[in-house]
Amino acid sequence: MASLQIIVFGVCGTACALHRSAAREFLPLPRLWRAPAMPRPVAGFFNLGGHAIPVLRLDALFGLQRVEDGTEGDLYRHLILVDRISGSGTSALLVDRVLDVVSVDASQISSVSEEGTLNGCVEAEVTWDGRLVHLLSVERILLAEEQQALAELGRQAQNRLSEWAVPA
Repeated sequence: MASLQIIVFGVCGTACALHRSAAREFLPLPRLWRAPAMPRPVAGFFNLGGHAIPVLRLDALFGLQRVEDGTEGDLYRHLILVDRISGSGTSALLVDRVLDVVSVDASQISSVSEEGTLNGCVEAEVTWDGRLVHLLSVERILLAEEQQALAELGRQAQNRLSEWAVPA
């Protein structure tokens, strides 16, 4: 393996990464809308060009505790737009901050057994800037049941958004 490009980001003080090819775009945190009965790991939805995009809270999914829960801290959080989470298009991952996009070589990557993480969502560990970083698999962040539930929530949000569309 020559080198691998990754996106390094923080979630509640934990360094994580994704393959660079998994991310479509990085965005500042927009205003999200959220139905009261939505599961805690779903931060809400936002409108991106007429499409309701679900936003997943990695801190809630991974059982991590947020240090601050105020809106001031939220101002600086980022979204990473990704495909393939729910099988129904684009989703976004809410992270504290995207830290860097870097190339790492094989000597910096250690394999992780699939049984060692929930659903095998951590596919490797990477040494970056003197820190251990968990390389996540976008396809395995959610369990199959969670993917189905997110896809259904996405359909409902898209229907709601479509009801408010102004005819051309």
